[in-house]
Amino acid sequence: MTRHPARPAPPVDLLRQIRDLKRVRDARSPRSLAERQFGRAWARLAAGEPVEAVALSETAAALAAVRLAALNAGVMMAHGLDESEALDVLGRAFDDLGGAVDAGLRGRLRAALGALPHGEEPAVVDLLVRQPRAGATHPGLPRLVLEPAESHADHSFATAVFGVVLAPDYGADPAQVFLTGLAHHLFNASLPDAGHAGDVLIGDDLTARMATVATDRAVATLPVELQSLVRDALGLTREARFAEPEAQAFHAADALDRVLEMDWHARTARFTLDDALGSDTAAGQLDVCHGGFYQDLQRDVLRAAGLFAFDHPARGEGGAVGSSSPLPASPRRGEESDPSEADRPALPDTPAPATPPSGSYERGGHGAVAADSPLAGGPGAEDGEVLRDGTTVAHLERRELGS
Repeated sequence: MTRHPARPAPPVDLLRQIRDLKRVRDARSPRSLAERQFGRAWARLAAGEPVEAVALSETAAALAAVRLAALNAGVMMAHGLDESEALDVLGRAFDDLGGAVDAGLRGRLRAALGALPHGEEPAVVDLLVRQPRAGATHPGLPRLVLEPAESHADHSFATAVFGVVLAPDYGADPAQVFLTGLAHHLFNASLPDAGHAGDVLIGDDLTARMATVATDRAVATLPVELQSLVRDALGLTREARFAEPEAQAFHAADALDRVLEMDWHARTARFTLDDALGSDTAAGQLDVCHGGFYQDLQRDVLRAAGLFAFDHPARGEGGAVGSSSPLPASPRRGEESDPSEADRPALPDTPAPATPPSGSYERGGHGAVAADSPLAGGPGAEDGEVLRDGTTVAHLERRELGS
């Protein structure tokens, strides 16, 4: 295995937040923010804007959108703010990300914040927005279908922005890495994605031949002046140029986005109400029942419903945040335990019902099956008992939805 020079660890927390722009939308478009910025970047390049200006300003806009979502400068100015006020907001959003970006690059990106033009998109943009990614595939194994599937526009834009963020660590030109990321799946505008398993079955020679035809078709739709820039950027994806810093920064960005996309699906599958309602923000809890004149009423309602996550003690504190005794956090998938009733704290002011309701996740409940259903086996059925319909009884213990 070839060893490469040690570099700083990638800013994974920041990259995760940029990745999430693939799933942020608003009423103005069915596209994700990542897809919309992908289209805008190509429209600006097609209009003749310098690659460096597009790379820096679109990356800066993506970093501000991490905090502001679709509330960009144009939207703010259309709703009563003047340009300087909108820029101040963008600057605060950018600065809130902290020092995760290289200091020298950070200054260039912040200076590039502002309202951005959006001209006519090349035809390939919409095709890449509508072309889904294959998911995780490997020869001889079933396809791992991850829904909702990202588009090739989503992946290409995230890779481009990741590449700009990583460029200083590789001594690379961020503009060149950005354009390579933006263009590296142009061939999928006309060529559906069979994934790695499909490529292996087709074979390297035939895959390369089809990809060349598809790339030539896509590049031919771009303005002549842009075609040569794109072909040079695509050269960085090939082995002959792998030693160049821009090539290595691109390949690092590509790998990080592909794996962090799967990381999003894994994290979503592990999501619990504790993550949403808990008040320990240091642990990543969102405290969605947040401060306001309505907070006490909302917490009382949720407390009466048996949703006590926000009453857990904050990390490092001895007492509960709310008035109730703290409950243990819902276990993550694969970490379920079976404590005795004596280990479970009492729930003050909320007497437990005699019969668990349908869908209860407390002891004695049966997931989404009513306790008196023949499928549930009844409260007296033993765990592991196989019922007449083939169902195996499992008395769940505060497991999150989706377990």
